Amino acid sequence: MKNLILSLLAISTLWACSQGSNKEGESETEESKEVNVYTHRHYESDQQLFKEFEEKTGIKVNVVSANADELIQKMTLEGENSPADVLITVDAGRLHRAKEADLLQSVESETLNNTISANLRDVDNQWFGLTIRGRVIVYNPEKISAEKISTYESLANPDINGRLLIRSSSNIYNQSLMASIIAHNGEEAATEWANGMVKNMARDPKGGDRDQIKAVYAGEGDVAVSNTYYLGKMLNSSSEEEVKVAQAVKILFPNQDGRGTHINVSGAGVAKYAPNKENAVKFIEFLVSEEAQKVFAGVNYEYPVNEKVEWAPTLKEWGDFKRDTLNLSVLGENNDLAVKIFDRAGWK
Repeated sequence: MKNLILSLLAISTLWACSQGSNKEGESETEESKEVNVYTHRHYESDQQLFKEFEEKTGIKVNVVSANADELIQKMTLEGENSPADVLITVDAGRLHRAKEADLLQSVESETLNNTISANLRDVDNQWFGLTIRGRVIVYNPEKISAEKISTYESLANPDINGRLLIRSSSNIYNQSLMASIIAHNGEEAATEWANGMVKNMARDPKGGDRDQIKAVYAGEGDVAVSNTYYLGKMLNSSSEEEVKVAQAVKILFPNQDGRGTHINVSGAGVAKYAPNKENAVKFIEFLVSEEAQKVFAGVNYEYPVNEKVEWAPTLKEWGDFKRDTLNLSVLGENNDLAVKIFDRAGWK
């Protein structure tokens, strides 16, 4: 808790320094030519888009960057005095967490409703998906066949014992995957799956998705779970070693004969006490425009929510795939139960 408070104080100090004090007599119009963005995303694509939005609209984008939990806690502490206009974070589970904390507000936007599929946005229009990423299986084709690992459920089978690499249960991506399994298969089956996954782990969970892929290459296990964009970034990395690792493994989109591959989003919502609500809506609408979605897809290897936008070449090479159409709000609703199941299974 002490570290979190110190982090929040540091964030607040950075915010104050970036803003400075308003000059007495500054006009209301001048004050409103800005949008204050609290973001968990840390990608080059986002910085590029913030600059393009400023050039296109004349609205200055003020950015506070931190992890999602810190930003949610910061907004909670700030209350009605929060300068935040927009919250951007990754994973529908976190967006739901912000909604449940009463930090977001509903907005009406034909642009957002017409551009973003209903399952990729909040049922009350409090948050909207900006990019899509699939949670897929990455494997060593010389050690294991695709037929053995065609579904998420198959990863818990006894013949995968000692061969599975996956990150911690504290990771929101895994929590949302579990939440989707609960939604489709029920709590009992989800519990059995978690128990089987723990038994099959090649090592205790550690590191991020890239680390799981690298561990497959290093022979620590034969199969891993990762978000698509991590492998996309590795394949297009400036590091020859990362490219070598990524080229040596294969990607598999699970459950193609059933519900489809689990997907998630990074997304944005308008803050409950947004001082610049109109600018906030314009900003999110810009991020789902064709020009912005091309940047997300081309720079960060994420799938666009705007269906008019072409995929990056790397994603095209992987081919089209059947997606789970579960409304992503359910991922947040099932999060608490997902964490409890992980804890009962001893998933570290």
